[in-house]
Amino acid sequence: MQTIDQAGTFALGGRAVRRLGYGAMQLAGPGVFGLPRDRDAALAVLREAVAAGVNHIDTSDYYGPHVTNQIIREALSPYPGDLVLVTKLGARRGEDGSWLPAYGAADLERAVEDNLRNLGLDALDVVNLRIMFAHGPAEGSIEEPLTALAGLQQRGLVRHIGLSNVTQAQVREGLGICKIACVQNLYNLANRADDPLIDALAGDEIAYVPFFPLGGFFPLQSSALARVAGALDASPMQVALAWLLQRSPNILLIPGTSSVAHLRENLKAADLALDADSIQTLDAIGSEHAAG
Repeated sequence: MQTIDQAGTFALGGRAVRRLGYGAMQLAGPGVFGLPRDRDAALAVLREAVAAGVNHIDTSDYYGPHVTNQIIREALSPYPGDLVLVTKLGARRGEDGSWLPAYGAADLERAVEDNLRNLGLDALDVVNLRIMFAHGPAEGSIEEPLTALAGLQQRGLVRHIGLSNVTQAQVREGLGICKIACVQNLYNLANRADDPLIDALAGDEIAYVPFFPLGGFFPLQSSALARVAGALDASPMQVALAWLLQRSPNILLIPGTSSVAHLRENLKAADLALDADSIQTLDAIGSEHAAG
């Protein structure tokens, strides 16, 4: 089995970031819409994350909208020199909180300007173009929106570009248009469709950033996961994160929470070592899920 430094770093946006980062989606209100229930708690989580050594924070100006980025700015600006802020474009929010595709050239330029203004930046470190052809990855050309985003990069508003919710074919197409810093897709113990993509990206030294590490809106219920967690005196989330860290050295994690206690628990996953038997047990969850 390959030995991987779970607490180590990987290059993102031209800088080495710790492999266990933080996702800010939960800092907005219910449904990632509106104001948080406790703004002071949201500020505290961000400050605790950075104090604990996190230097990769994932966000978007459509969280809220605008709310999460404004909280990040209030909590952390002026930003630490090693902090990499990664944002996403490609959607906007309806007045009812709905998620609407928004990746025309004018939409993308407006979204970049919104992110810059609300984060208080002159340029965005990394911008992920989220493709919303369907709920999950769906084939279709991404040339038009990605070319528009690359134009904003050429203007100096964006330093590095990533892709989100994409297929392997779309990643190949994207690499023909501009350099790709990272890919952000759904991936976890049970959802393993991106295994070939992760390995291909690792060979090209491109970061892979999985979201929903414990299954998404309906958390994975697995007796195998519970057994491994119990044997290690760890939580299922810690084990799920540790498995991802040991899966491939190019995987960067962005678990989110609005609780300082939960944040601290998540960060301990970097110190959780899984032996070969535990990994074999956990690997089987993906096979069982695919078969079911």
